[in-house]
Amino acid sequence: MLLKFAYQDFLADRKFKNTTETNIKNYEMTLGQFIKYCLEQGVINIEEVGHQHVRNYLLDCQERGNKPNTVNTKILRIRAFFNYLTEEKIVSENMGRRVKLQKEDVKIDVFTDEQIYQMLAYYRSLRRKEKSYFSYRGYLLIMLLLGTGLRRKEVINLKWSDVDMPSLTMNVYGKNRQYETVFMTEKLAKELSVYQVFCKNHFGQGNEYEYVFLKRDNTQMTDNSITQLFNNLQNHMNFKDVRVSAHTFRHSFCHRLAMSGMSAFAIQKMMRHKNINVTMRYVAMWGNELKEQNDKHNPLNNLNI
Repeated sequence: MLLKFAYQDFLADRKFKNTTETNIKNYEMTLGQFIKYCLEQGVINIEEVGHQHVRNYLLDCQERGNKPNTVNTKILRIRAFFNYLTEEKIVSENMGRRVKLQKEDVKIDVFTDEQIYQMLAYYRSLRRKEKSYFSYRGYLLIMLLLGTGLRRKEVINLKWSDVDMPSLTMNVYGKNRQYETVFMTEKLAKELSVYQVFCKNHFGQGNEYEYVFLKRDNTQMTDNSITQLFNNLQNHMNFKDVRVSAHTFRHSFCHRLAMSGMSAFAIQKMMRHKNINVTMRYVAMWGNELKEQNDKHNPLNNLNI
């Protein structure tokens, strides 16, 4: 079978299985690049692809600056592609499994308290000077991400009807494509109320606005618009050691939970991790910090015994 037909069949199968649009795009990008590489090597049929093609493609990615975690993501997507082909008996072996995953850099960036204060101060200053919708939206977005650990897609899809102020909860359409309950503090609920009042005054009582975060044209934000928002904030903050993104806010939320001494089981529930092993990876990663904090603040330090 021609490579391009195998690729098209795989994508059709993912769509039939109701794979998320984001994952479809990720498969299109990764596999599209891999197939382009194979064609450049003179490989036209899927049956001609060997593990050396997979390995050499990944080596090429490394030379272009791909980090181990990015390379591993590509390996997993190529494995999924070949897994489908073996199930359909188009090929006899999953060539992706002949290439081992790389050891990843375990460091995960989180925001320091100072960086968080800087971002909030930036939007507070804009609110005083401009009183613009975008300054209120930016401030509330940071408070929401830091206070709940929501994912970017969950933020984009959040509706006012999902927010229950009296019970201090919100329902979000999560990664597992089902609604999940997320708790919020009274401080966050207060900020949401202030933001909601501003939205009513800004857009007018007669205008319907379904989503919590909107674009200039009063429509739902998109992946691209929220990326632009974070890029703009990154440029203003000029942080050298951390990227401003929804995922960094989520990691920072998890980091604060772990540093507070919260149990791994509780963190799993707060982060809505499906697998406790994912949670344990974070807890283990910040174990040294926990030890340092214990050494510094342990009650026995101040006892004269």
